[in-house]
Amino acid sequence: MSVLITDALLKNASMSEEEFRLELAIFLFEKEIFTLGKASEFANKPQFIFQKELAKRKIPIHYGYEEFQEDLATIEKMKKRSDNN
Repeated sequence: MSVLITDALLKNASMSEEEFRLELAIFLFEKEIFTLGKASEFANKPQFIFQKELAKRKIPIHYGYEEFQEDLATIEKMKKRSDNN
């Protein structure tokens, strides 16, 4: 499914595409629809930057089994890359 957010809509909202993506990512994270990893990816932000934004807004980080599994997968990918070099 694709959703088209027009430039005119963003202009009327006084938001850039980057701001809109961040706000939507935060909303979906708060509703526990997106994990921390998915939300930061959707917002095009490194996780630590996304976490800093959450902290600035006093939004707690929920860290569950799914996030743990994503982190393990990321570590494995990084390990494989370093082993190949």
